[in-house]
Amino acid sequence: MEEQSLTRCPWCLGFPQYIEYHDQEWGVPVYDDQTHFEFLILESAQAGLSWATILKKREGYRKAFADFDYKIVAEFPDSYAEELLQNPGIIRNKLKIKAAINNAKRFMEIQGEFGSFSDYIWGFVEGKTIQNQLRSMKDAPATSPESDRLAKDLKKRGFKFLGSTTIYAHMQATGLVNDHLVDCFRHSEVKKLKRP
Repeated sequence: MEEQSLTRCPWCLGFPQYIEYHDQEWGVPVYDDQTHFEFLILESAQAGLSWATILKKREGYRKAFADFDYKIVAEFPDSYAEELLQNPGIIRNKLKIKAAINNAKRFMEIQGEFGSFSDYIWGFVEGKTIQNQLRSMKDAPATSPESDRLAKDLKKRGFKFLGSTTIYAHMQATGLVNDHLVDCFRHSEVKKLKRP
């Protein structure tokens, strides 16, 4: 099938990097803790901004946040947090930077309790992707009962900058929910993916 003739979710049609993210990553079930941590950092940075903005800064985040190694991020000193405020490769917001460091510590506490962050988060959907049948972008929810419960639990555990809308975006990105539109070529592809 020709690349151009594929039907995609319309939100990704802005620039090549966005299309590539949609075609290869968005909605693919994630069981790797480092990838979950990466998306948590990027999604909390997105609050109030567009995902396109964050995607363009993803490499900047990768460099600034030690390749998304939560063990290293958890140990970032205040002096480095101040340094990050001068880094044009990321969103220079003090609260978001502090939240990323705080969340790395909380992330490891969850690993200590559940064995992995992946096991913890997948528990909110009983280990299976929620398969939505969205026909248009206006049908896409901003939150769900699962994201409400998850965000509430994360907040109770001390996470910052991760409300229900942000967590729902995380669930979409990491395949806890399949929100590709039904006529998007990725909807059926993602639906077939099984846990390794």
